[in-house]
Amino acid sequence: MKIEQTEKALIFSETSIPDIFFAEHLSQIPGEYLKVYMYMVFLSKYGKDMKLNDLSKKLNIPLNTIQEATKFLEDNGLITKKTTGFVLVDLQEKTLHELYTPNLTQSAETVEKTAKNKTRAKAIEHINNMYFQGIMGPSWYNDIDLWFKKYSFDEQVMISLFDYCYNKSAMHRNYVKAVADAWGAHNIKTWNDLENYTQQEDKMLKTKKLIAKKLGKRNGLTEYEESYIEDWVMNFGYDMNIIEIALKRSTFKQSVTFEYLNNMIKDWHEHGFKTPEEINSFIEERNKQNKDVKNLIKNVSKANFEQRNYDNLDFLYANNK
Repeated sequence: MKIEQTEKALIFSETSIPDIFFAEHLSQIPGEYLKVYMYMVFLSKYGKDMKLNDLSKKLNIPLNTIQEATKFLEDNGLITKKTTGFVLVDLQEKTLHELYTPNLTQSAETVEKTAKNKTRAKAIEHINNMYFQGIMGPSWYNDIDLWFKKYSFDEQVMISLFDYCYNKSAMHRNYVKAVADAWGAHNIKTWNDLENYTQQEDKMLKTKKLIAKKLGKRNGLTEYEESYIEDWVMNFGYDMNIIEIALKRSTFKQSVTFEYLNNMIKDWHEHGFKTPEEINSFIEERNKQNKDVKNLIKNVSKANFEQRNYDNLDFLYANNK
């Protein structure tokens, strides 16, 4: 990293960081990586070479963390790797380059859209003031516009998206985008859609916690176990009244696997059962059939045993003649 040497002594010099960094990037950088970036910004003024191993010692951060940090910063467009080291990206120039052309081509459309849809403009203004203290980064506007177009969110859903992430203390772009993608995948467009989805999610969470408690899984469920439950509830349409039957029937087993439970519940679904009454009747009928089969096997075994004894007696009598 070679930059012109400052003429000021260290005690009088200062390191400046553009506001676009705080608006667009700060929330997405993990703590240790942020320390690496800040120190690289500081070093870039002096045009001195510093190896990653030196950074590790200077910042008291493990070398592998330094390497991970530089990879993260590079992937997120904050630095560029060169054969001689790293170069800090000019964030102001980068942002201007990303936004300038879209603004030229979309400006007329944006003005028209704002005039026609004052509600949407007010929603964006609310998001800016409520969750960004009035200094929302420029790229957020592009993201919001994209989600309006891609998922057909109404204004209440868009505000709720940011409110949800804000309350989760996760106002970084990757997380907000992930939630937006998830809502879009569930075809959420209106406030009613979101409310129904939220109720289903709450129900699902309670069901997972209750099943974990009944199975004695104090450390919670694995991702794969949760996927089984989601399948039972979302795809089969079963609630806890039906799942409870499967849990009770598994109590005689020393170790219950979710594969065992899934096979049982999947069998009920394939038979088209929708109520606990239908399932209990099916279980009673199957138990009766199993009992009849056992009795039949028992009677056949008894008859075979008696026949063998009879044949042995005939053989004995025949030899005694």
